[in-house]
Amino acid sequence: MKTIVTDSPEEAASFILSGETAAFPTETVYGLGADAFNAAAVRKIFEAKGRPVDNPLIAHIADVGEMGRVADFSPKTAQHLAERFFPGPLTLVLPKRRDVPPVVTAGLDTIAVRAPENEAARTFLRACACPVAAPSANRSGRPSSTTWQAVLEDLDGRIPCVLRGEPSIVGLESTVIDCTTDIPRVLRSGGVSLEALREVVPDMQGPQDHPGGVPRSPGLRHRHYAPAARVVLVDKAPSIPPHKKAGYIGMESPGEGTGTAPGRHWRLVEQVATPQAYAHHLFDFMRRCDAAGVEIIYCQTVEPTGIGTAIMDRLQRAAKGSTGRRRS
Repeated sequence: MKTIVTDSPEEAASFILSGETAAFPTETVYGLGADAFNAAAVRKIFEAKGRPVDNPLIAHIADVGEMGRVADFSPKTAQHLAERFFPGPLTLVLPKRRDVPPVVTAGLDTIAVRAPENEAARTFLRACACPVAAPSANRSGRPSSTTWQAVLEDLDGRIPCVLRGEPSIVGLESTVIDCTTDIPRVLRSGGVSLEALREVVPDMQGPQDHPGGVPRSPGLRHRHYAPAARVVLVDKAPSIPPHKKAGYIGMESPGEGTGTAPGRHWRLVEQVATPQAYAHHLFDFMRRCDAAGVEIIYCQTVEPTGIGTAIMDRLQRAAKGSTGRRRS
């Protein structure tokens, strides 16, 4: 299969309309989409990514007026959250409509829905004229793609089309909220902070460390966000590279700078000024480390507030899922 890279949202949408898949930019990460009502097309997403079929997808819509096509949008809490945060990096879990194929929701009676803020994504979704089911556009388990080049790195030849856009602004996936319970709960931390959510819903519950039952959100059950390199979390920036093929990302400056001399310099360094910049650069940095032959990535921890909560979630999952360099 030849993967076409296009700058035209309408051309990318033509693949969706013909029962194929297409990758597209959003403000969070790039997504790999298919017509949410076409079960055969949606299965192609799982095949391309190597994604477990028990991992539900998110239905992407151009605007909140399309919510009723895939979900029961009657909960008042969901309406208030959508009014405040749509379009944007927020996903709402709601009771699904019966005509949504089970492959989209991993057999659940609920569906996750969001309206991206990215203008190219919205133009693409309008041209598709249907809700688009999409996870992140990467091989399953790898760091999510925040550039079109990263999409090709993982999926070139496995999908027919990539809509070329700007690098994702947020850099981490959307926040997912379960709106099917009396008190809504964050299922996955992401681009909208718990503090911002509580300005709209004061009793919003934070994510559970060990949620029971079948996960209603993607990104909770299987290994995610792990590069080939081993990920080690540190509270302080190391003064010298602890490993001859090491990388570092954090808000403090590490010692000795960057270079290629084994044992003397960091292989790669990404010093960031703010938590927002940390989130924006994290997945791209992990991918650059893999390309540079880095074997251990030292990631400085941040305060788990605001976007820092989502950063720490991704870092902890990456550290848990990484076991050192793997051969494809």
